Amino acid sequence: MRKLYVISSLLYILSVYSLTGQVPENKTQLQSFGAGEELVYTMNYGFVTGGEAILSAKDTVLFGKKLLHLTGTGYTVGLADAIYKIRDTYESFCDPETLFPAKSIRDIREGRYRYYNEVIYKHGPDSTWLESQKSGQKYVPANIYDIISAFYAGREKYFNDSMKKGDVITFLSYFSDELFPLRIRYMGIETIKTKFGKLECYKFLPVTEVGRAFKTEEDMQVWITRDKNKLPVRVRFNLTVGAFVCDLEQFRGLRNPFSSFVP
Repeated sequence: MRKLYVISSLLYILSVYSLTGQVPENKTQLQSFGAGEELVYTMNYGFVTGGEAILSAKDTVLFGKKLLHLTGTGYTVGLADAIYKIRDTYESFCDPETLFPAKSIRDIREGRYRYYNEVIYKHGPDSTWLESQKSGQKYVPANIYDIISAFYAGREKYFNDSMKKGDVITFLSYFSDELFPLRIRYMGIETIKTKFGKLECYKFLPVTEVGRAFKTEEDMQVWITRDKNKLPVRVRFNLTVGAFVCDLEQFRGLRNPFSSFVP
């Protein structure tokens, strides 16, 4: 069960680690991604593949507005699927200019456990009004994202060479029907070997929650390509039972050339 917990948390991790600091209100023309992008990941324990995840972006219309439909799915495969089936889906319908969510969906199916919730957002200059199927109506801080739109906002606005090694970035997200603080430490530039070749990447250490699966706050590492796409290409989990590695396996519809290669 502890091994498979990591698979179910993958979508959350890929999403929340990437938003940095307080988000400006200004609109933006997307440069790092666009509709039609799809990223496919595999999660391996040694030579055994236990799960897969997919992140995708599409155009859609909701509430009479043209929005981006961002989706993250995670599921077990092979023996892991036979032992403990996981089918998790996160969806965000967000403004393509601000990337603020208009609606988010969390649909969790893990073994016999089920969780489903929808949240509607109305953004104002000083606060955000939201309505959750689980907890009703409330006000939360302005400029807040759900976990999927946070991932894409992070790619679009913040990863660049102005970051300094050792910087610790803190932000507040809305996850699991509550405000959730997250910290991430930038560890500098590192070259890693992947199936695509050697890639130059930004490296991060998201501060993890100690207890259920992690022994320390630094038992996770994330690598982001140092190019215009800013793709997460690898996530490594160090657990008491061993190390799990999540790697980018396939991609299509990138906004920019995949140009993080080094000799």
